[in-house]
Amino acid sequence: MNDIRAEIQPETSPFRILTVCTGNICRSPMAERLLQTGLDAHFPGEFIVESAGTGALVGNPIDARVAGFIEELGGNSENFAARQLSPGVLNTADLVLALAREHRSRVVEMSPVMLHKTFTLREFARLLPKLELDEALRGQDRWRAAIPRALRARSSNPRANGEDDVVDPYRRDDEIYARMAQQLAPAVAQLSQLSLDRTFGH
Repeated sequence: MNDIRAEIQPETSPFRILTVCTGNICRSPMAERLLQTGLDAHFPGEFIVESAGTGALVGNPIDARVAGFIEELGGNSENFAARQLSPGVLNTADLVLALAREHRSRVVEMSPVMLHKTFTLREFARLLPKLELDEALRGQDRWRAAIPRALRARSSNPRANGEDDVVDPYRRDDEIYARMAQQLAPAVAQLSQLSLDRTFGH
């Protein structure tokens, strides 16, 4: 009986998103937890968002000040351990969202096949208004359709210097932590809406 039901209603694999920064205790876990919360609000179980660091402080929890931002914005900062980026981690990702251009470069250097699946977080959010997506697409189908269109849009909408990066706040003052949140949170909020059948405005 279980086999028959599986044939009638095949299980869809989750769309896997990987966020990447340096230490994997500030920017990428904040993006991970907020994006997961935003996507689960409309399509629970359809997305898995994870993170890793190019120079991870392996095993560390989320930075305390960043954890505060995550909780304030409705995410969950608990049960987290930083991990190192590796080819094996990359191989499971359908999309990589780097927190700065240096991380995007490191991803592609480590796994050239990821070239067409890797953007910075703010870059991908910046390109969304340029994309023409079928309004009938929702959930992960909409994300899958957006990736090749975003690649084309990137070639005709080059980044302004530094505007696609999220500042690294690690061991810096509260002002830099606040700037990180101001750069990161709106981009995540916009990406969280990508799953829905709505038109993005400029």
